[in-house]
This record gives sequence, C-alpha cells and structure tokens, in this order.
Amino acid sequence: MSKIDRVILMVLDSLGIGALPDAANYGDEGACTLGSIVKANPDLHIPNLRRLGLGNIEGVDYLKDIPVPEGAYGRMAEVSKGKDTTTGHWEIAGLYTEVPFKTFPKFPDEFMAAFEKEIGRGTLGNYAASGTQIIDELGAEHKATGKPIIYTSADSVFQIAANTAVIPLEELYRICEVARNMLVGDLQVGRVIARPFVENEDGSYTRTADRHDYAVSPPKDTLLDHVQQAGKLVYSVGKIKDIFNDQGITEFVKTKNNRDGVTKTILAMQDDRPGLIFTNLVEFDSEYGHRRDAAGYGACLEDFDFLLPGILQALKETDLLILCADHGNDPSYKGWDHTREYVPLLSMASRCGQV
Repeated sequence: MSKIDRVILMVLDSLGIGALPDAANYGDEGACTLGSIVKANPDLHIPNLRRLGLGNIEGVDYLKDIPVPEGAYGRMAEVSKGKDTTTGHWEIAGLYTEVPFKTFPKFPDEFMAAFEKEIGRGTLGNYAASGTQIIDELGAEHKATGKPIIYTSADSVFQIAANTAVIPLEELYRICEVARNMLVGDLQVGRVIARPFVENEDGSYTRTADRHDYAVSPPKDTLLDHVQQAGKLVYSVGKIKDIFNDQGITEFVKTKNNRDGVTKTILAMQDDRPGLIFTNLVEFDSEYGHRRDAAGYGACLEDFDFLLPGILQALKETDLLILCADHGNDPSYKGWDHTREYVPLLSMASRCGQV
C-alpha cells in the first residue's frame, strides 16, 4: 500500500459506546449512547459501520459483530478532565486538558449586570436548560421585550439565543463577541455560542444553521498546527474551525446538517492536496442527544451509514479515513447533557476494503 499523505478525520459528535470507569465522578454511571440507540431501535440497520468493525469493539456486546471486519477498530478513553466538545476535540488533536473548563448553573448577577450594560439590553433566562426548551419557554417574552435569552448547561458554555426577526444575526454575533471578551479569568468558559432561531407560522420555533461558536484558543499547538506548519492543508468542515478558534486552520466550510457535512467532506476529498480534512457531524449531538430522542438518533445514524459508501468510494490511494467521537450523549439518560463515555475508533486506509 502507498504511504498515507492525507487523513480524513470525521467526528460523529457524541456517539459514545459505554461509560468510562470514572463516569460516576461526572454523574454518568451506566451511560451508553450507542446501547440506548440500539435498545430504542431494535432493527437498527447500520451494515456499513458494522463492516468496518463497530460491533467488534470491546464492550459493544449490544451490537452484533461480524467475523472479519473490513476496517481497523478499537475504543478510545478520554483522559482529559471533562466531557465537553472542546475538551474532546482538543484531545483528539493531541492536547490533554488537565484542568476542566468551568461550568456555571447560572452566571453571577454582577457579571450579568455588567454584560447587560455593555450590550445595551436586559436579558432573559440565565439558567441551565435544553436549548429548544428554553426557547419555547421564553420565546414570546423575548419577542415582546427584545431581550436575548441566556442559558447554560453541564458544558462550559454561555449560550445566547435570539429570534432573528427581533435581534438580527449580525447584532446577535456582536453580543456574543462582547460576552466572549468579558468571560475571562474566573469566569472563563470554553465557548460562547450564538443560537439564532426563527418563529414559524404556527408559533413554534426552529433554530437556524447560523449558529456560531466563540471558543478559547488551544493553549498549545495541536495536530492542526503541526500539519499546517508542515505546509499542508488543514480543511475544516462544520464547527471544527470554531472549536479550535481558527488556530491551525487553512481553509474551512460551514455545514447545515450531517448530510451537508458528508457532502462537503466528499467534495473536499476531490482535492489532491495532502494534509488533513477534519469534519464534525454535530447533528447527532445537537438534534438527538441533547433532545433525548433515541429513536431519532437511530434514524440519523442509519442515514450516515447509508452515506458512508460514498465517503469510502471517494478515498484516494494515499488516504486514511478515521471515524470517531468526542464524548457521549446518551439519549435515554437523565437530563440533557453530555455523558462521560468511551468512544469508537474505526479506520480504513485507501481502498483496501469495499463497503
């Protein structure tokens, strides 16, 4: 086989495969994202992932294995302290986080008063909640007052939701930039996230694809920096650019959903430049894990499995495909936050196997 000069690294955001030994320290004892998906979808049809070895991974005894997988497979245990998106992706890229990002059940009144003064508006919320739930709860008041909706979670995040008919997108981004600049020192969080939404004709709300994450920069060089410094391409698909705060990124493209992410990854693979294509498929996490929708998560995983042959067919002779995850988000677990889990590792080099 020819030497590898390009890696396509795809993160199936939140696809955990079983609780880590220290899960109880995070309140996640017994969590298992993939196990819950299989339980809720007993006829789960993911033949292509299984052929790569997903069911052969140690501990994945709830999914039927196959005698001779066509890919390499294994499981990864996060050693960094935390279970958030930033920590998970940074560790995938070689950066260990010893001190976890701070989390807040609510942000201090003194900070909120200063923030409101800086943006020239009052705010609503400021508590831990599901993003869709808090929009349903406060959407009408937000529309009547023009006050942005602030919420957090077990993740280290400060999220700002706004109806774009009330607060235009650019103004929402400005408000997020103000928050990012103010959330430093003892109040530093991993990400400030813009969560724009629209109101539908029936009065319900839909979040748009214009989400934007304002992260802190990695404190040291990561895999991305090393590839870039070697003069090779680092192509970000989806929110990778935001997670690494642009550090080590050569080119990027945003995505609307998983299907769009797969399509844009395949388009990037048509380029012959060596380096790294780094993709995040966030829909698993944002639409199904956090919303505790195990059936929907299963359907989403089946859809990715259906698209997987197109990725494999696009591999060039010197390509290596790696599929993994950054943390768990058990859709049948309590609450609505990430879960501390092992994650899968599946890989295929060049066209040494056909799916």
